Amino acid sequence: MPDVSPVARAADRLAAHLGQALFGLDGTIRLLLAALLVDGHILLEEVPGTGKTTLAKALARALDLDFARLQFTPDLLPSDVTGLYWFNQQAGAFEFRPGPIFAQVLLADEINRATPRTQSALLEAMAEGQVTIEGRTHALPRPFLVLATQNPVELEGTFPLPEAQLDRFLMRLTLGYPGEADEHAILRRHAAGDGISAVGPLPELADLAALRAAVRAVHVSDAVRGYLVDLVRATRALPDVELGASPRGSLYLHRAAQARAATSGRAFVTPDDVKAVAVPVLAHRLRLETGAQLRGQTGDSVIRRLLAEMPVPVEDG
Repeated sequence: MPDVSPVARAADRLAAHLGQALFGLDGTIRLLLAALLVDGHILLEEVPGTGKTTLAKALARALDLDFARLQFTPDLLPSDVTGLYWFNQQAGAFEFRPGPIFAQVLLADEINRATPRTQSALLEAMAEGQVTIEGRTHALPRPFLVLATQNPVELEGTFPLPEAQLDRFLMRLTLGYPGEADEHAILRRHAAGDGISAVGPLPELADLAALRAAVRAVHVSDAVRGYLVDLVRATRALPDVELGASPRGSLYLHRAAQARAATSGRAFVTPDDVKAVAVPVLAHRLRLETGAQLRGQTGDSVIRRLLAEMPVPVEDG
């Protein structure tokens, strides 16, 4: 069994450290670290003013990673994301000018405001960690994390993300409004400063490669793997679901469960790990029938129903 204690300590330290600037987001912070440890990307779906940008900046500072923020708008071009070749008259040659996607943490703010053409500029980067520009392939820095945001209640002037784009996000998360005590803490904290200035690099996260290797080595028994696969396959057979989770969904659920186990201090995955990450990993991959949507069903409710109905295997460690 791998030693996952450094992963658990890193998760605890990160949650406590970012708690200086963010309140009530302990679970979200742990999921963000889990995504980073398995090369995943995150879609943050929340109304404005709930701390999405602050969360992205604080995470990059704690991990000592390069950060870039790109505001997606209808007039944004793919080259504004990836970069372009320009002709240097003095040198008499074309030179490559990298775009903001070459950061280690990219905040793609309001991604659904850009056209599908510009949204597609992220597809290769998110799936393969590289971009191809004018026939030349450029590797992106590692680690590479896309944190994309979208406002779930504002539809005017937006372009819904296609299934191919949604499928490349490891998880879809919502922050929610803070509790009353947390909102008081936010006001007290900002009266003394912005909170971000207190966030600095953490030594526990300095060796991300070692933490990632420990997560990849987390054991998944045949019984738990079977439970995971059965859950994903069940989404494809439901009458209210037009499009179920893809095999990529199975792979991402497997990785996310491993990361959840490691950040919890266990070197093996339990059914509870699968259940804990099933909604954020799978719900956004489902496309429901129109009738189901009119009846108020959502991807979240479908996955929760499956979790309640599906038999759970006996844990064998």
